[in-house]
Amino acid sequence: MNAIVRPPAPPATQHPLGLVTLANAITLGRLCLVPASVWLVLRDRCLVAFALFVLAGASDAVDGWLARRRGPTAAGALLDPVADKVLLVCMYVTLAAVHILPDWLAILVVFRDVVIVGGVLGLSVLGLPVVIRPLMISKINTVLQILLVAVALLQSGLGYGNTTPLVVLIWLVTASTLASGAAYVAQTARTR
Repeated sequence: MNAIVRPPAPPATQHPLGLVTLANAITLGRLCLVPASVWLVLRDRCLVAFALFVLAGASDAVDGWLARRRGPTAAGALLDPVADKVLLVCMYVTLAAVHILPDWLAILVVFRDVVIVGGVLGLSVLGLPVVIRPLMISKINTVLQILLVAVALLQSGLGYGNTTPLVVLIWLVTASTLASGAAYVAQTARTR
């Protein structure tokens, strides 16, 4: 008698798109830290906000490790960068609103992301293929942006003003944000 061989069924707790995974749950938790972090900064509790920001960074490393170990999911590929961007954008806007970071820097950081996302959406609407490859300058920019938020939160929580490391980081983030935005625009223009 010939038996029909069927592939094993996915675990009952896993959604076909991979929505319900430990890595995605950690990512969603990171996303939930955003309103708490914003509220803490607005209440002048920057040391606690710094601790949450560090926790968010650690959770990003853990969910990335889990995704590599167990295999990435479509949901995770979307959720992870969204959680990272939402956290950074909200921190820049909030830190500018309470005058810890310059408002022009928050505008620049947000504008760069709007240009990139708007470009992707615009090209998609026009039916053009969209391929975004992470550029080295963009990775450097992200690291500098994260470092600046962490230093700003820590210094503010400890009662320090505009120290030299903070000012240097502000200008490094400014330069790398401009360079990263220009590089993405140039990359897209070359492929058209």
